[in-house]
Amino acid sequence: MRIPKGVRQSRLVTSLEQNPFMTDEELAKQFKVSVQTIRLDRLECGIPELRERLKTVAARTMEAEVKSLQSDEVIGEIVDIVLDKRAISIFDVTEDHVFQRNGIARGHHLFAQANSLAVAVLDDDLALTVTSTVNFLRPVKAGHRVIARATVDKERSNERRTFVEVTSTVGSDVVFTGQFQMYQTTEQSGRKN
Repeated sequence: MRIPKGVRQSRLVTSLEQNPFMTDEELAKQFKVSVQTIRLDRLECGIPELRERLKTVAARTMEAEVKSLQSDEVIGEIVDIVLDKRAISIFDVTEDHVFQRNGIARGHHLFAQANSLAVAVLDDDLALTVTSTVNFLRPVKAGHRVIARATVDKERSNERRTFVEVTSTVGSDVVFTGQFQMYQTTEQSGRKN
């Protein structure tokens, strides 16, 4: 049964409030309509396209929160961050990021996204990577959207060393994991509290 336009548009707004990173294709599947219908609904509701939504969220996040990096030093776009706790970034893989022979993303792009997120999540003017252990679990190709989630491991952290775990996914598939030991210039007393 077809959902009336007004109801569909109301549900579209609710869906994007809950997950502003959904693509038009994902929304079309969810509502069982064409991508063009979703685009028209977004236009009528005054909802910008995904790229514009990401830029707005990322710019607001970078200005308000991140201390350790400039916006042009972050690989991907930070869309959510709580300093010294967690952060999320999105990286859209293009043809420029893959090997031409097999279409698989070069690993240093996934590493750079994860490492820059591990630096950005820390509440310090300067944070440096001491060591990292990374696992590339599945190939990533052009057109994939990589979502990296960083979590600060307070149990393992001490005054100047902070441990950050990053998991990167494409859809529901984990494609990369990394554990980063970070050095901070500011002593983090009471970090385990």
